[in-house]
Amino acid sequence: MDQARPGATSSEYKSFYKELNKGNESEKCRYNKRLDTYGCGCQHDCRYCYAKSLLHFRGLWDAAQPHVADIKKIEKVIRKIPAGTVVRMGGMSDCFQPLELTKRVTLDTIRLLNHYGIGYLIVTKSHLVAYKEYLDAMDTALSHIQITVTCLDDDKSLCYEKASVPGKRILAYKALREKGYDASVRLSPIIEEYMDFERLSRLEIDKGIVEFLRVNTWIKQWFPGVDYSKYTLRQSNYYHLPLEEKLRILSKIDIKNLSVCEDVTEHYTYWKEHFNPNPSDCCNLRR
Repeated sequence: MDQARPGATSSEYKSFYKELNKGNESEKCRYNKRLDTYGCGCQHDCRYCYAKSLLHFRGLWDAAQPHVADIKKIEKVIRKIPAGTVVRMGGMSDCFQPLELTKRVTLDTIRLLNHYGIGYLIVTKSHLVAYKEYLDAMDTALSHIQITVTCLDDDKSLCYEKASVPGKRILAYKALREKGYDASVRLSPIIEEYMDFERLSRLEIDKGIVEFLRVNTWIKQWFPGVDYSKYTLRQSNYYHLPLEEKLRILSKIDIKNLSVCEDVTEHYTYWKEHFNPNPSDCCNLRR
């Protein structure tokens, strides 16, 4: 299924790699090396997207034509990363958005990471990750995949995101688990008004991770249908739910192997000490 890859274009994404060495997120996330095969936009164009809210008002967000990283430059960076490191892919722009079907930069990057013995944590809202060519390319010993869903209603999801519908994503998750991959369903952001918790329980998901919605002015404007009056706690330029609200929502989620990714410092400590199955790794990656 491999297709011819176009050469580098004028829209090459030059800031495809970064290491988080300071700030709120770097203090909490174990996986501080981030690699985005696409950037400055994402064709999924989710209304609740934090990256979109950070880049839109700066004029750096183009959902129709995201920039494409140069695979030769990616390899130069990968060569310098120590073997055994885990790099996160898909932080600022989904590495499996539709553009990947023609550009194949993510596929080439996966092959390079395998070659150099570097692990990779893929976070995606796409079912493309379970296509045969990616199943064949990904190394089960190096790869970790988190497939994100916000709701389980295919029609409703299309009202606020242009990603694969949730039904296809859940099937992709199950296909990955059946093939022995370390795959999780990432409920991110988990929003009570959008999630059918009874239906979620019936899916019998055996590994999950939760991330709660963070709210700023842009997200409020783009993403209606949420009771934002509950988001009363402010940290890092976002408004968050208080801990008791988060605990109440978590009690409705029936996933045995469940972890919480957290932005609020006090809440991060709580999950680490009282909830997460792996206190040193909220992503709960298989070792």
